[in-house]
Amino acid sequence: MSTQNLTHLDAIKKIKELSEKAKICMFCTELDTAPVNSRPMSLQETDNSGNLWFISSGTSNKNFEIKEDRRVQLFFMNNSDAQYLSVYGEASVYKDKATIEEKWSPLANAWFDGKDDPNVTIIRVEPKETYYWDTKAGKLVSLFSFVASAITGNKTNNSDGIEGNATI
Repeated sequence: MSTQNLTHLDAIKKIKELSEKAKICMFCTELDTAPVNSRPMSLQETDNSGNLWFISSGTSNKNFEIKEDRRVQLFFMNNSDAQYLSVYGEASVYKDKATIEEKWSPLANAWFDGKDDPNVTIIRVEPKETYYWDTKAGKLVSLFSFVASAITGNKTNNSDGIEGNATI
């Protein structure tokens, strides 16, 4: 793998691409405790500033934990394309109708009685430190490279992937 650190618009583009493609992340709170609390969360959107948005219940442990400590860690995995993203950031919880209206998804009806449910909240995660791994050629080509190395006894040329910081 080669290293390519991204900044500003390139970083936002990579964060948006990888997070929206994976769609589900492990959302971790209480980062000072061991083990950290984590749960799968479905991403609603990554906006053009690189912020990640989620729909959550105001009565969830995650929301209470964010009130105590805004620091969160998100881990996105897209195994089919060998793409991974780690986002460390600060979370904010929104309860206002305008934000709920803007970020609402009909899929959230599985957990809520519509967008007017009093428990609906929106979480925004503002990235502070982000790291990505992206196999440019895709998982299948990487797999062939590893198999060929195993058969020939030659070391694999891991140059088909990139990794690095994505700093907004």
